[in-house]
Amino acid sequence: MFGKVRYFLFLTALMALFLVTGCSEDTTAPVDSGSVLRDYMVAENLELSDMLADWIITAATVDANPDTFYIMDLRSSEHFTSGRIENSVNTTLGTIVADAAANTGDKTILVVCYTGQSAGHGLVALRLSGHPDCKVLKFGFSSWSNDFDSWSENTANIGTGHDNWSTDATATLVAHNYPSIAATATSGSGILAERVAAMTAGGFKGTPAATILTTPTDYFINNYWAEADVTTYGHIVGAFRINPLSLAGGEFLNYDPEATVVTYCWTGQTSSVVTAYLTVLGYDATSLKFGVNAMIYDALSGHKWVD
Repeated sequence: MFGKVRYFLFLTALMALFLVTGCSEDTTAPVDSGSVLRDYMVAENLELSDMLADWIITAATVDANPDTFYIMDLRSSEHFTSGRIENSVNTTLGTIVADAAANTGDKTILVVCYTGQSAGHGLVALRLSGHPDCKVLKFGFSSWSNDFDSWSENTANIGTGHDNWSTDATATLVAHNYPSIAATATSGSGILAERVAAMTAGGFKGTPAATILTTPTDYFINNYWAEADVTTYGHIVGAFRINPLSLAGGEFLNYDPEATVVTYCWTGQTSSVVTAYLTVLGYDATSLKFGVNAMIYDALSGHKWVD
């Protein structure tokens, strides 16, 4: 009798151990949200190059064909009311994706801001959200009306002769890891939607040229130029040159995920697009406002604001 009881207890304990062991091994591996996101963006042709393909147009082009565009103006409601492009609609960066649904005529979306810079963030949000043909008004509303010129007062030559402006070779690239991102969604499309929402909710990420030029060691700086242009004009001390930039090619791994990453270009318009894209990928990114137009304006032979 007691032998049967002991045998029964032994079997019960053995089954319990099996169940505990089985349950402990029946775990689901955590989703690597960043990897899922990047794979999805590559598969769906959402590389940075897709953001910068045929992305910017002049005021003259818009003025010649105004009815072909659905114009979304990011300026304040006060400035929008005081002067705007005919038939444009006022929006914000935080609501631009949702507001784009009102484009029932399926026109090409044109994003307008003061200088063409914050509009780059809006363009990335829209192109990553099903509007691959949207565009930015070059130099923003400053190019549409002299009464709203926000550009002229921001051109400068603070880099000329500055101790932190160099004509030496750019910094040597070093391989890093991608930044980690948190997401509640598990699918590529869902994670992307969350990251776009986070980027737009954070507003335009821009830093004055003087701040970066004064303390370049506080940042990881990418001079987003062709090599020949760096050779011609020089660069901020310590800057890297990472161009091209693609997920498929792995060039984003040259960015330090632990640093505040700065991108600068000619006018701050392209760097705004790059910055928004980096933010979606999980980097702490900022755009050098007004680009080299704010640092070596007089030295430039092109790619510059002309009022």
